[in-house]
Amino acid sequence: MNIHEYQGKSILKSFGVRIQEGIVAETPEQAVEAAKQLQAETGTGWWVVKAQIHAGGRGKGGGVKLAKSLDDVKALSSQIIGMQLVTPQTGPQGKKVNKVLIAQDVYYPGDSKTAEFYMSVLLDRAKGRNIIMYSTEGGMDIEEVAEHTPEKIFKEEIDPKVGLQGFQARKIAFNLGLTGEAHKDMVKFVVALYKAYEATDSSMFEINPVLKTSDNKILAVDAKVNLDENALYRHPDLAAMRDESEEDPTEVEAGKSNLNYVKLDGNVGCMVNGAGLAMATMDIIKLAGGEPANFLDVGGTASAKTVEAGFNIILKDPNVKAILINIFGGIVRGDRVAQGVIDAYKNIGNIPVPIIVRLQGTNAVEAKKLIDESGLKVYSAVQLKEAADLVAKVLA
Repeated sequence: MNIHEYQGKSILKSFGVRIQEGIVAETPEQAVEAAKQLQAETGTGWWVVKAQIHAGGRGKGGGVKLAKSLDDVKALSSQIIGMQLVTPQTGPQGKKVNKVLIAQDVYYPGDSKTAEFYMSVLLDRAKGRNIIMYSTEGGMDIEEVAEHTPEKIFKEEIDPKVGLQGFQARKIAFNLGLTGEAHKDMVKFVVALYKAYEATDSSMFEINPVLKTSDNKILAVDAKVNLDENALYRHPDLAAMRDESEEDPTEVEAGKSNLNYVKLDGNVGCMVNGAGLAMATMDIIKLAGGEPANFLDVGGTASAKTVEAGFNIILKDPNVKAILINIFGGIVRGDRVAQGVIDAYKNIGNIPVPIIVRLQGTNAVEAKKLIDESGLKVYSAVQLKEAADLVAKVLA
């Protein structure tokens, strides 16, 4: 589960990570009040207005602006709130900005130069270990650094039996070229960051940039956090941070019906039980000359209720020209699934696209008979190749 920058920063701060302080606002008026409050609390005279969406590259799309006065705060907030922000990670459709973070200016002049670093904590699944990935090249696309200057990216593996060790945190600070107070502060930063990552059961913490200020403090200027949805039952406070307005509405609706749904760009809707079978079904659709319009796993029950919910979700996509239902009857009996399809079809009424139902496994013959004798505009199949041929036929 993705969360906003301001939410990620609040998590970091709760574990002792120094952050660029900020206050979220949903209107230009709230933004001005937030700026005044920040000035009183931090002494900042300039502010950064940052769009809050679940995507990176906001600055490139015009979603991060520097305000040098309260009038600037209001004007820039008015521009950003409500805009359709397009970044390299949103796709051409962009995302609507519903709120902004008013943040303090941390690039103030001082005795030393500021420096920006990159740092992330994530799981290396191949090695079964968490790693801290970091670089001196912060504040820019880490993908570009990895491609053109991979020697500037360092990785520190964490042994799960012992956790992050002090010498590893010191090594990271040393590799970043830090000395004195900045070195000590970076060690504290790394330890607190890793603690936050572990304690929240996160999939990733990415800080870009980590800033060394002109007075040698280390702080997080940004925070991209991905929480492990499988562990959210242990963290109701983090689960409450979910912002459904940032997610695909159809996927949100599917989740409420306990369906695993991902929208794609094709023309054949898929309704399948089991992720492996879903992948095979998508392949067979492509081989038949179609393109899958979605990934939809109804799970092991495939009752009339779940089938009806699946129909309703698939039919919201105007690109769908046909629906292929591919169910393997293992735990669930094929004839029960067939009856569920019939009941769901009747409850919905007229379905404007052809439906192909392929049922295999327990009671597959009985299931096909039920479909064939239902009087509905549904094509039945037992073999997967037969279902693929029917897909090609209805799309022709």
